[in-house]
Amino acid sequence: MKGAPAIRPKFETLIDMLDAAALGGQSLFFVDRNEADTEVAMADIRSDARSLAAGLRAAGVQTGDRVALVLPTGPEFVASFFGVLYAGAVPVPLYPPVRLGKLDEYRDRTAAMLRAVQAILVITEDRIRPLLEATQTRCATPADLSAGNYPEIGVAAADLALIQFSSGTTHDPKPVALTHENLLYNLAAIAGYFAEAGMPEQVGVTWLPLYHDMGLIGNLLMAFYLPRPLVLLPPELFLAVPGAWLRAISRHRGTITAAPNFAFGLCLKRIRDDELTGVDLSSWRLCLNGAELTSAEVQRRFGERFGPWGFDAGAFTPVYGLAEASLAVTFKPAGSSFKSVEIGGKELVSTGRALAGVEVEIRGHDSRPLPEGEEGHIFVRGPSVMAGYFGRPDLTEQARHAGWLDCGDLGFVQDGELFVCGRSKETVVIRGANHAPQDFEAALDGLAGVRAGCAIAVGYLPADMDDEALALLVETTPDAPAGLAADVAARVLQRTGIAAHHVELLAPGTLPRTSSGKLRRLEARTQWLAGTLTPC
Repeated sequence: MKGAPAIRPKFETLIDMLDAAALGGQSLFFVDRNEADTEVAMADIRSDARSLAAGLRAAGVQTGDRVALVLPTGPEFVASFFGVLYAGAVPVPLYPPVRLGKLDEYRDRTAAMLRAVQAILVITEDRIRPLLEATQTRCATPADLSAGNYPEIGVAAADLALIQFSSGTTHDPKPVALTHENLLYNLAAIAGYFAEAGMPEQVGVTWLPLYHDMGLIGNLLMAFYLPRPLVLLPPELFLAVPGAWLRAISRHRGTITAAPNFAFGLCLKRIRDDELTGVDLSSWRLCLNGAELTSAEVQRRFGERFGPWGFDAGAFTPVYGLAEASLAVTFKPAGSSFKSVEIGGKELVSTGRALAGVEVEIRGHDSRPLPEGEEGHIFVRGPSVMAGYFGRPDLTEQARHAGWLDCGDLGFVQDGELFVCGRSKETVVIRGANHAPQDFEAALDGLAGVRAGCAIAVGYLPADMDDEALALLVETTPDAPAGLAADVAARVLQRTGIAAHHVELLAPGTLPRTSSGKLRRLEARTQWLAGTLTPC
């Protein structure tokens, strides 16, 4: 499956993009926890970014250095991101702490990611700074760095523009390295889709985290590329008050948003009619649904539930993408209804056709291309595919093959559209966020009743749920207590903050292993779902 020819970006670098956007008169609108809006002109973002770049150079930051950003959604994040680029360095957005009771775990995860990119500085805020300084990395706030005149630094299209982590984990974090050219070709392809959809004028509304590719690239950078207004809500506001998202769309006459599938289910569960008084969603033209498997039923129910407030169910646009391809790979054809097929009692939703410049190929276990309709491994090729994993040629070699990227997902092509069936990689995706299975498994170390090194964490879609969930497959010791399943769930929740939907207790020696004794997670998941694992 091959998209239209690649669209040449309007800009050579993200710096050129911001310089142009600053002349366009557009603004960002930041929504606080009380749902009050603060407008910040893109021209002001540029001014602050250039001042911050001067401060970075004065602080010893050199061309090509990696500078981490640990900041909440706000003007400081945006100015810092571009300020690092203006200084010739590489921004590395990382997530700020969200659970006060998990600060040790957060520090260890963040330290692992800072080591992976050899960051020389972290730009953060005063309340987080002491925690991050414990990682032995130098820290500064935007206020510390905003001084002096900007020194012109040469930046090229082939230079690194961003390192984003495909999984925030202490277990083998994967730093995806993207160049200016990678990012801009993806932005150009998405802009081309918008033009095809007949949307020259846009207002974006997002609550997605800016350390996540869909939030950072698909929303923030896209706003500067076009340029267009963008309304940004803190992620924690949406999670606490989902109705704030719909009210912001109504208030700003938003035309386009994007979110993982779970967000639409959350709206269905949590938004009451009385929260929508005066809300008008008729401006909402495109509703991108990605980052995890799409549920046709959730989309239908969302359309029915919010139709009375003007939402058009035809706005739903399932998409497929991944950090290693910058972001977007396939979009539902503009102006069409989403398609689905039923296979094995499961309804699969089409994620559409390849964007401009993108090729998608389905391959078998022997790496040979498969014909339409046959399920296999999804491979992608195009100018947006990453340069590689920063500092990890071993991981890059595993993922890239003669210019093609192994996406780690399974799917098939039918009638020229991509259907994603699941993952061939072991990552567990909960609420659109990637988690390494080792993090859940390590949480069980030392728990009475669990055989040491004999637990597997997998993601799956329960029959009674719309979203993916976590299951733990655990071999037990002979003296396992009667309440072990509850103990396992409690320990994982305590250590990771993620609730297990199911705990399966197994007889010793049940979990499949390789000839060298390593656990086979994907095979264990397959056997468990098929009911062929031996319970204790």
